[in-house]
Amino acid sequence: MTDTKRKAVVLVSGGLDSATTAAIAREEGFRLNALTFRYGQRHEIETQAAARVAASLGVERHVFLTIDLRTFGGSALTDDIEVPKSGRVEEIDRTIPVTYVPARNTIFLAFALAYAETIGAADIFIGVNAVDYSGYPDCRPEYIEAFERLARLATKVGVAGTTFTVHTPLIALSKAEIVREGLRLGVDFSLTHSCYDPTPQGWACGFCDSCLLRRQGFDAAGVTDPIRYVGHVG
Repeated sequence: MTDTKRKAVVLVSGGLDSATTAAIAREEGFRLNALTFRYGQRHEIETQAAARVAASLGVERHVFLTIDLRTFGGSALTDDIEVPKSGRVEEIDRTIPVTYVPARNTIFLAFALAYAETIGAADIFIGVNAVDYSGYPDCRPEYIEAFERLARLATKVGVAGTTFTVHTPLIALSKAEIVREGLRLGVDFSLTHSCYDPTPQGWACGFCDSCLLRRQGFDAAGVTDPIRYVGHVG
């Protein structure tokens, strides 16, 4: 029997957002082709989490792509810049933070587009969020719409009439809603990792922006976050 399911490229970082996004793509009937980047980030813990998440969701193929954005630096995730820590979500700086990696989503989506074109896929899934997104400009709906226009102009199949869709199922959800959706879909959040500055053992710091937003989401959803934290998150 011929498999009639459409292929999709899913960006999998190892975090709860990308895990939930991949689960949504699976529920929608797509054949999942995962793409994870080793981009010179501070640690390998998140790529290890990505491997666990992708395996748990039964992806067809998982590509790990190495690019070194440390060459440019300019971010606390790729340079010798301290990761900001806060005591509460309310204390997070709402300007674009130093954890922003210059043009990261544009770089990632460009590779995802190339991957999609080579496997005959017209669908890309990415777990960007415009609600609890720490001010990153490449997580906004208008950015995603612009990239879809670029995809039509910049690819052979786009010129021939293929319309690429960049799916952002979490873009308007709160972190609590993302947690609830992931649980509904059976995502094992114990496999995920979100912290910007974990311990060598892989424990989350508890105080970086990502930890604060993650824990707030679990608290608001009324469930316990299954990962281990060094510090208390208020």
